[in-house]
Amino acid sequence: METQTNKAMATYDVVIVGAGAGGIAVASSLLKRDRELNVTIIDPSENHFYQPGWTLVGGGVFDFSQTERETAAVIPKSAKWIKQAVRAFTPDKNTVTLDDGKLVEYKYLVVSPGLTLDWDAIEGLKSTLGNNGVTSNYHVDLSPYTWESVKQLKKGKAVFTQPPMPIKCAGAPQKALYLSAHYWERNRLLDNINIQFHTALPSLFGVPDFVPALQSYMKRYGASPHFNSQLVSVDGQSKTAIFSSNNENQETQMREVKFDLLHVVPPQRAPQFIAESALADSNGWLDVSHTSLRHRHYDNIWGIGDVIGAPNAKTAAAVRKQAPIVAENIIRRIGNQPQLEIYDGYGACPLTVEKGKVVLAEFGYGGKLKPTFPSWILDGSMATKTAWNMKAHLFPYVYWNMMLKGHELLTKME
Repeated sequence: METQTNKAMATYDVVIVGAGAGGIAVASSLLKRDRELNVTIIDPSENHFYQPGWTLVGGGVFDFSQTERETAAVIPKSAKWIKQAVRAFTPDKNTVTLDDGKLVEYKYLVVSPGLTLDWDAIEGLKSTLGNNGVTSNYHVDLSPYTWESVKQLKKGKAVFTQPPMPIKCAGAPQKALYLSAHYWERNRLLDNINIQFHTALPSLFGVPDFVPALQSYMKRYGASPHFNSQLVSVDGQSKTAIFSSNNENQETQMREVKFDLLHVVPPQRAPQFIAESALADSNGWLDVSHTSLRHRHYDNIWGIGDVIGAPNAKTAAAVRKQAPIVAENIIRRIGNQPQLEIYDGYGACPLTVEKGKVVLAEFGYGGKLKPTFPSWILDGSMATKTAWNMKAHLFPYVYWNMMLKGHELLTKME
């Protein structure tokens, strides 16, 4: 792996914007298919994170160090790395502009910068994050603070929030609640803690097949779900949160909720440099075909991961399915072959309902169930130890040692 910082920019066969799960997986899958490709990855980050592990850090299962590696260690050795951010795209000229103003020219482009966590969208939140019992497993620095806050709470009110869709891993807001509640249950503290779940959504989960299991755990932990309830402001010093909701007449009502622990999931949006570019759809997300992942207007550009405007779950499992499709379609474009139109919206959400059991929700576009295993091996609608072992042990191994290295496990190409 060669690092490039200040020398003159060159033309590359494939430029990949973003060194997260999508960018690294596509680079590895591409180079597995053609080692002669000149591939470069553009990303300023020194560290790469296994973000699905942050929920387990917040639940006292993982140490944070298990979720972090240096970016240099995960970039394929035969790829180049430009340690900068991208400022803009000029797709009609096949160039991207770096933060320092230099241009990088490409033959083929993969856009995978993830999404933006909009902490500023909630008044008062940034000034109190990491203090006063206000935390978030979505923040790179705060999942350890979540665990410390959970352990310190002996009585009082614990409030967990979920913003409007789309968000990264729609089950993660509940995972924080379940793992926290299970800890309090095991330590005989649950009767002293009032748990509330405020979600901007009208139900616990978007796929009805998985809702009964989640409802049973809400009931078990004595947690009160509040639907269509969105966090709008936080006052950390007074430990007060303000939520907005609409009544049956669609009139907005504000509600004040006191808390001792507040786990916040911020609203999420497309990165600004994507939303302001010619590559964006009307909502600011990358405008790609939902089945081929190629851009709708530029036939040498593809997208992968959280940035795309497809209606799939934004999860690492989705990236695992998307990466080989994008890689194969680039190879097909180089060879003037038809694109594979086979991405079915697959995503997976391992809902950690207690320490030791997981509801493994797997689904595609329209909420269609997409189980990897037959029900006699793993029933995804139920909480099982098998799914927990996958979440806690198998999935991290697959991520670090297979997916990021171009080994396309359980990604059958049709």
